[in-house]
Amino acid sequence: MTVMTKMIARLLLLPIFMVAAAVLVKGYAEVGDGFGAGIIATLGILLQYTALGRDEARTLPPVHVAPAIGLTGLVIALLVAFVPVLRGQAIMTHSPAPGAAVIHLGTIELLTAVAFDIGVFLLVFGFAVGAIDLIAQAHDEETEQLPDRVTDQRINEG
Repeated sequence: MTVMTKMIARLLLLPIFMVAAAVLVKGYAEVGDGFGAGIIATLGILLQYTALGRDEARTLPPVHVAPAIGLTGLVIALLVAFVPVLRGQAIMTHSPAPGAAVIHLGTIELLTAVAFDIGVFLLVFGFAVGAIDLIAQAHDEETEQLPDRVTDQRINEG
């Protein structure tokens, strides 16, 4: 890749994460869209892998901790889903109840639906980045072995 491509890819990463955060907070409706935000953020990392290569992309902090991010998201989503069962309510019962007072953080209403969206975002992002890294690793290993295969093939033909 050219120097210009690498520079543009690096410059686009933060705006892509900002768009993902905006989708996470206000998605399609008033609650968020954790899955869509996770995919958008993952595409930012995929751009880095494509433009910079695996070795440089792996230096990014989200890539190092992708498995932990995914596991954290899974735990958050499962807690939001199953804690109501421990309180005698139906699975995925959100709090606060309809008509009850809601805590606000700026314009964001702090509901369990928001926590669930954050969990889904982290799960999707962590899993997808981990999968991208594994695919890139397999590609690198295949590329490294390619000259050996060509040499072996020439020896067997000769």
